[in-house]
Amino acid sequence: MTDPVARLLPWSSSDGKPCFLISDGTGYVARVADAVEEEQLASALDLIAEAQCLFAARGWTSGELQLLAVELTEALVEVHRVADSRGARLRCRDDQSSQREASPAR
Repeated sequence: MTDPVARLLPWSSSDGKPCFLISDGTGYVARVADAVEEEQLASALDLIAEAQCLFAARGWTSGELQLLAVELTEALVEVHRVADSRGARLRCRDDQSSQREASPAR
């Protein structure tokens, strides 16, 4: 079992503030957060494919470009949050591993 760590969740509070979970990563909320992150990443991939098709057609309207820009920006914000969250958890694991290696054996 790992030590509890603070995890940035893939959603914000109703007033736009970041939400955090302190756990060992095995609970219900952690599993829901994992599922939401996977959906956000999959949605970003879908938008990338949509953008590639739109640009390949070379027949877009300004409205299509504006909508795509808004949707890609939203997806980028979500993907950035996932990357921050996962990066922080990786750094925390690395720090915990380093501390275990540095502590004397019992």
